[in-house]
Amino acid sequence: MPKIIRVTTVPISLRKLLKGQLKFMIEHGYKVCAVSTPGKMLNDVYVHEGASIKGIPMTRKITPFKDLVSLLSLVNYMLNEKPQIVHTHTPKAGLLGMLAAWLVGIPNRLHTVAGLPLLESKGAKRKLLEVTEWLTYACSTKVYPNSQVLKNIIHESNLCGLDKLKVIGNGSSNGIDTNFFAPNLFDEVFQASFRAKLGIEKSDKVLCFIGRVVTDKGVKELVNSFSRVMSRHINAKLLLVGPFEEELDPLDEQTKKTILSHPNIKFLDYQDDVRPYLAISDLFVFPSYREGFPNVVMQAGAMGVPTIVSNINGCNEIVEQGENGLIVPVKDSKALSEAITYLLDNENVLNEMSSKCRKMIVDRYDQQYVWGELLKEYQSLCSNRKKQRLSYVS
Repeated sequence: MPKIIRVTTVPISLRKLLKGQLKFMIEHGYKVCAVSTPGKMLNDVYVHEGASIKGIPMTRKITPFKDLVSLLSLVNYMLNEKPQIVHTHTPKAGLLGMLAAWLVGIPNRLHTVAGLPLLESKGAKRKLLEVTEWLTYACSTKVYPNSQVLKNIIHESNLCGLDKLKVIGNGSSNGIDTNFFAPNLFDEVFQASFRAKLGIEKSDKVLCFIGRVVTDKGVKELVNSFSRVMSRHINAKLLLVGPFEEELDPLDEQTKKTILSHPNIKFLDYQDDVRPYLAISDLFVFPSYREGFPNVVMQAGAMGVPTIVSNINGCNEIVEQGENGLIVPVKDSKALSEAITYLLDNENVLNEMSSKCRKMIVDRYDQQYVWGELLKEYQSLCSNRKKQRLSYVS
């Protein structure tokens, strides 16, 4: 039975962002070992996915001594397990996991890229991030950007050659469960009750954002643009579904103060199930500065909610201008407010977009399709390695 080690920096990536994928691979004949920082959520991966687990502490910051300890732990674990494939996600796990796999001599060293933090960095920090990305890719045998545009950015930045780069399917690291994210699961009675619970009137227009409430997600621009929208649509409500993050990318104090005090902005923090919020939304707004292939945009589309996104990789591949949403320049509050106002002013356009959203997601990014394409990749890699071994023997 071929063995795969999947590595992420923190276990929420295994439990949430890759939900169901490890179990799918196990059902198709692979032994899967999940490695991440130890904790309850990593234990949940064992319970819900059926993968064996190994807790190895990893940090998201630059911590040379701790990183060395993590690297040595990964090397020791891989020497004992002897997998055919090591597949990493997230920057720190990618660097440490690929370096460890290279040192051990694992034949298939795969890394998925779901975004480049260096795109929003400058000076010495950017140089350091460029070096770490280059080293991660140099130690890999295959690099999987989760969008076509991201693939082009990586190649044009001279971080990796085209021979290693490949996008699985049409993009996305895990696809979207279109049976779970389905508007027909939330009828009008539920929607009316849920709106009332949040203090939202039947006549209110609901805008929704889901994600970390941080600077890089464009929240400052969203809050500023919402103030402009309110001058024309006083019945607009903005739902912010996600946590503040004080450690890595905090909002400025004025924006945070506005969020917590504005009568038409509802800060809802992290939610285990975002579907009810999408079910009552007229429009999803996601003005992020950088992404890989954002799940929330696919989730909104699968729920039939048109989306306004910034013109960045991933977002501008899921959303087609004028079809299932609108695309605006990055960090442009004025353009964002104009796009929101246009769709709220033109209900027929909004409804037409809504009618197309779900089919576009189902056709391109259904989870079973994405998993199937990755399974084919694993099978091809293991088959090629087996053929190489047989040729050596003969």
